[in-house]
Amino acid sequence: MRQVIRKGYRLTVTGLVQGVGFRPFVWHLARQLKLMGQVWNDAAGVTVELVASSQQRDQFIKALTTALPPLARIEHLSCMDAELVINSPDFQIIKSRNGDPLTGCVPDAATCPACISELKDPSNRRYRYPFINCTHCGPRLSILRGIPYDRYQTSMAEFRLCEDCQEEYDNPADRRFHAQPNACAACGPRLWVCDGESREINPVSDPFQLITEQIRQGNIIAIKGIGGFHLVCDATSKEALQRLRERKQRPDKPFALMFRDCESVQRYACLDSDVRQLLQSASAPIVLLASKYQLPTEVAPGQSRLGCMLPHSPVHHLLLESFESPLVMTSANRSGSPQVIDNDEVVSQLQGIADYYVLHDREIVNRVDDSVVAINSHSEGSNNYPKMQVIRRARGYAPAPIKLPPGFERAPDLLALGGELKNTICLIKGGQAIVSQHLGDLEDVRTYDEYLNTIERYQCLYALKPFCLVADNHPEYLSSKYAKASGKRVEWVQHHHAHLSSCLAEHQWPLEGEDLLGLALDGLGLGDDGTLWGGEIFQFNYRQYTRVAYFDPVPLVGGVQAILEPWRCLVAQLHHYGLLDEALPQLPWLDDKPIPVIRSMLKKQLNSPMSSSAGRLFDAVAALLDLSRDRITYEGQAAIELESLAEKVLSVDRTYPMDWRYDGEMRILCWDRLWSAMLDDLSRDTDPALIACAFHHSLAHVLANLLNDLSQATSITTVVLSGGVAQNRLLCRLLAEKLASFGLALLTHKQLPANDGGLSYGQAVVAAARQL
Repeated sequence: MRQVIRKGYRLTVTGLVQGVGFRPFVWHLARQLKLMGQVWNDAAGVTVELVASSQQRDQFIKALTTALPPLARIEHLSCMDAELVINSPDFQIIKSRNGDPLTGCVPDAATCPACISELKDPSNRRYRYPFINCTHCGPRLSILRGIPYDRYQTSMAEFRLCEDCQEEYDNPADRRFHAQPNACAACGPRLWVCDGESREINPVSDPFQLITEQIRQGNIIAIKGIGGFHLVCDATSKEALQRLRERKQRPDKPFALMFRDCESVQRYACLDSDVRQLLQSASAPIVLLASKYQLPTEVAPGQSRLGCMLPHSPVHHLLLESFESPLVMTSANRSGSPQVIDNDEVVSQLQGIADYYVLHDREIVNRVDDSVVAINSHSEGSNNYPKMQVIRRARGYAPAPIKLPPGFERAPDLLALGGELKNTICLIKGGQAIVSQHLGDLEDVRTYDEYLNTIERYQCLYALKPFCLVADNHPEYLSSKYAKASGKRVEWVQHHHAHLSSCLAEHQWPLEGEDLLGLALDGLGLGDDGTLWGGEIFQFNYRQYTRVAYFDPVPLVGGVQAILEPWRCLVAQLHHYGLLDEALPQLPWLDDKPIPVIRSMLKKQLNSPMSSSAGRLFDAVAALLDLSRDRITYEGQAAIELESLAEKVLSVDRTYPMDWRYDGEMRILCWDRLWSAMLDDLSRDTDPALIACAFHHSLAHVLANLLNDLSQATSITTVVLSGGVAQNRLLCRLLAEKLASFGLALLTHKQLPANDGGLSYGQAVVAAARQL
């Protein structure tokens, strides 16, 4: 057919529409409707040109938006009249075109049912091929170097397709049409096994049989997955677990577990149909589930939950098929360092930890940790208490774009740099937000290097030229120092305003919406008065906030040491309320602590900054009950163990007295009566679990009463909850129930973490709101 000009329609589609089988879906649909035209990827997303009547156009758009491929998501679709250059009587998929990138980069996706079936089919040419994938599953972000998402922009570029794979790749009717990681044993990546000295073991007919034997013998295996290496061992072997903890220098932090299927999970943890669906989803996160206590305590010391996931790659499916019991599947790194991703560094980084290494030659371009999701088992998914809570947003979720609320359509392009811990970055580009995968704690030099690389890569991927950078107002954060040193315009955002705005924007609260009450229950963030905040109530909107209530500030004796050693928080609380002398006889384990030195530091205010932190209050109560009192080995350990202890009590008939005092119009929550009551219970040998449970109930009670008091004073009936302590499921459930009894709505996080992993999104919307 000669090139002709025809009148028709041009559709522009943005969202998750590249690398998800969207173009072949469009091709099938257009051919079913017997339409001429073409479709292609470009940097904005996907463009479709149709020669069609208005009725056919409407029919096409309706089908396009209601029967999407599994991984696709449309954020915006526009249609305009156009004169089209048509080269064929048939509808065609044509070559990608470059431009200014707006399309969403697709998260990595767990192996789909069709590929699993082929993986296990002896008659299929990809039988037991550990890198099987299609347009509906497989690596995406982890192998991506640039946009548009085409093979030459990924780490699969070096693997030239064989004739069979090329035929699939070129056939719009095939499930692997333009599947960029498409490969087979003849042309794709290969897998091999090395011993502890990095010597490749002579090829065996089935490397997974060898790996299985070594795991059963108690050995520790480093396995290269989609977004990084995991350390793997038998989760039922106490000896293997102890060995892994000793070698990794990880004495307490829980290990994640991988199970063969949901039936295996159910033997060790509680799950329902919603949890099954989540475990089997394309995101395939680690899901925190109530434990049935059938595994060694070394799996999750002091915890009431297990972190459970299913195989999310062909490598994991082939490994787990021989195990009815779970395997530990924890990030391969030394304590405090980021997950290893490179073959060249794995042996040097894991020397003395792993006994064997399972390697492959598909490069991991972007490190992507496993996502973690908590399930609120007592929730039916009510507005006040959502059933699912994201704890870490990474593989399977990031960097899917997040819709900005109404009023942000003209938001300027900007880059928010996140916080110091659990860092993520957030871009606003073309009216949408892109939050990166979890990067980690910036104090580690390797993590900080990864942070810098991610900033550059994301700006490159999305061709971002930010109007400004956005950073936390704490001058000592490395992210804040980066912003200051950049020479670019910087918007500074208060830590807890960012937390609360992140949650608010998740709920699509409009830019010009009314003020709300915000409850920030957090560790530490720099306050406007120069002290460290963390137990705050704001009256706020996106642009501004007023502090209307807060936790009574208590010294952090020893500064950072108080975060690491909960006993310091306990001593500071008791000293602050004049109860230390009364308490010491009940706390003999404090005898070996330098109490006179601590008293002197508190009296002279030496290295004892004032803090209203909710997190440090939880640490102090945990220390009182002999939980991680001396030193924590991972962030939040004492508070997590306190919640787990409280959950052992099904019901409690007591609440401790708590109230607030006034400083002008400001309300200040005080804990003197709380500490007196808990010390009294301790002297009566009350079960520590009862004390822990009563503390949670009492705190929820007083917070709800205070918020109700503020609601009556301000006529505001919606409360926003954020901050690291907002991940305490027991406290949140109790608070939600009490607020509901007052007729107050509670907004909590659903898509993003309440911890600092959601901070960058909040920074971004605050900075954008100031410009609008």
